[in-house]
Amino acid sequence: MRIEYDRDTCIGMFQCVAEWDGFEKDENAGKAVLVDGEEHDDDVFVREVPEDAELDAKFAARACPVEAITVYDDDGEQLIP
Repeated sequence: MRIEYDRDTCIGMFQCVAEWDGFEKDENAGKAVLVDGEEHDDDVFVREVPEDAELDAKFAARACPVEAITVYDDDGEQLIP
């Protein structure tokens, strides 16, 4: 499973941080940070989700009020949002 996070879209509600420790607060920027995320496009960060964290990653994506987080299965099919 892969997660993509669009930092530019993020409005800093930090609901993703509450759902999964794969996200952290960047209070100075007022945005979340995808831990161990690699920047692929301008302000879009990607990382693989460990199997034991898949449910939490899905909750983090669903909790985002602006849909800045997208989850894909191993075949590249979009699961969330």
